Amino acid sequence: MPHCYEFPMVSVAVDCAVFGWDINDGLHVLLIERGEKPFGHALPGGFVRAKQENLETAARRELEEETGVRNAHLEQFHAYGDPGRDDRGNHVISVAFFALVRRIDHKPRGGTDADTADWYPIQQARSLKLAFDHQTILSDAIDRLFEKLRHDPIAFKLLPRKFRLREVQLLYETARGQGDAEKGKVDKRNFRKKMLEMGLLEDTGETESDVRHRAARLYRFNNAEYEKKSRQGWKFDI
Repeated sequence: MPHCYEFPMVSVAVDCAVFGWDINDGLHVLLIERGEKPFGHALPGGFVRAKQENLETAARRELEEETGVRNAHLEQFHAYGDPGRDDRGNHVISVAFFALVRRIDHKPRGGTDADTADWYPIQQARSLKLAFDHQTILSDAIDRLFEKLRHDPIAFKLLPRKFRLREVQLLYETARGQGDAEKGKVDKRNFRKKMLEMGLLEDTGETESDVRHRAARLYRFNNAEYEKKSRQGWKFDI
């Protein structure tokens, strides 16, 4: 027998700010172009299927349906519930996630109610008029991401599996400069010394190929060592 409620019901949605990194053109965010009203750019997301899925399951489903992105590192970071945030007239509460992917692994494509999906540089995305309150969600996600990059080794989820130290440095300079690597410039020698002394980077014994300059060493992140240090109370900080 259906329940009768004294108060009007609200809908629950999920939205995802998906970040991807490439050393040649920096940090990007994944946006869709909506095929339904309100038209325009937006973060990928949609409604939670009642009694069928939890929030993270819904976020992963919407992300895959609208962009093709799968197996991203998802983290819930905030909820948005202003009664007027959805101009279609419904009261919709959105639970927001940010996701991290290697851009080289993902070529987005639109699906379901997303006509297109593509990567946008952070600064460009911040200047766009996004649907609903997605510009606020994006801004909060960027702040959360940059803060987390300083205290959690999630940056290595954005890098290739084998990487050069200068790629690590550029990513952290981008985080330190809130999207602008020049503003976040750090001393090269001190940064690399600190990273290596943490004991989390494993020398692969390989070097980059097809370069005219001196080939740089390639490293990989030692997650097992990080987990071991964390259990001993060690804190990541850069």
